[in-house]
Amino acid sequence: MRLNHKQEELIAQLAKEIEEKFPDIKFVEVVPSPESENTLWLHFTDPGSDDRFMEIAEYASERTMDILLDYGYHFVVLPVVENGKVAITG
Repeated sequence: MRLNHKQEELIAQLAKEIEEKFPDIKFVEVVPSPESENTLWLHFTDPGSDDRFMEIAEYASERTMDILLDYGYHFVVLPVVENGKVAITG
């Protein structure tokens, strides 16, 4: 997967904003979505509770929608567990 400069910039900015607002989670990696070639998954450490994840998801969804509308890049913020696999929440 190859990111362009603007994608790298937007991901770095978004990760920084999320980590500042929610210091208990950290950015892990970006991976292409297996569901859509136009979507990138941004993996963050799992916050440990569904309620906390919902707070993060609400904040991130507003930011990722802004990015989609302004730049056309679709990012999805997801929690991961220690082994790097996407966490199942709920």
